[in-house]
Order: sequence, then structure tokens, then C-alpha cells
Amino acid sequence: MPKPSGFKGNKQDLPQKPCAVCGRPMSWRKSWAKNWDSVLYCSDRCRAAKGKA
Repeated sequence: MPKPSGFKGNKQDLPQKPCAVCGRPMSWRKSWAKNWDSVLYCSDRCRAAKGKA
């Protein structure tokens, strides 16, 4: 059976990229649709820690 294309409820098919601070994978979210290229951090905690380390 061929793999269905598009989202269709399967979260494994969504694009992912690593967080700039902790390196954890972030999955695409609908709220990030317009600015997915500029999303760098997975959480407010990582955003606050961006200058440290």
C-alpha cells in the first residue's frame, strides 16, 4: 500500500528542524506556517537561554 501524501493526521510526515539552543527536534505547527523559516527555538526557556552558554 503506498504511503499517503500530505499531512492527513500523520505527524511523522510534518517537517522538522532542530532547536538552536538544545538541539531537540521541533515539528512544524500550523501557527508557525507563515514564519517557519524564522522559528529558531522550541520553547520560551530556550529563547531566554540563547545568550547563555
